[in-house]
Amino acid sequence: MKTKTITCLAFFISTIVTACPICKKNQPKGFEDITHGQGPEGNIDYVIMYSAIIIVGYTLIMSVKYLVKPKEKEASHIKNFVVNENNTSS
Repeated sequence: MKTKTITCLAFFISTIVTACPICKKNQPKGFEDITHGQGPEGNIDYVIMYSAIIIVGYTLIMSVKYLVKPKEKEASHIKNFVVNENNTSS
C-alpha cells in the first residue's frame, strides 16, 4: 500500500512540475521542460535569475557549514557570554 501511494504521488508531482507542450514550445532553449508560463525574455531576466541562484546557493552552503560546525566553543560566542553572566550573578 505504501509503495502504491508513493508511486502515485511521484507520478502526480511529475505531471504538475513539467511543462505542457504549448509552454514547452514557448520557453527559451534550456528552459523548455522546467515550468509553465513565460520564460526569461531579456538579459536582465537572466542576471536576476542567476543572481538569485548564487545567493540561494551561498545561503545553503553557509547554513550547512554552521549546522555542522557551529563554533560555539570560542570565548567570544554569544552563548558563552550569557552563560558566564548567569554564573557570576548567582
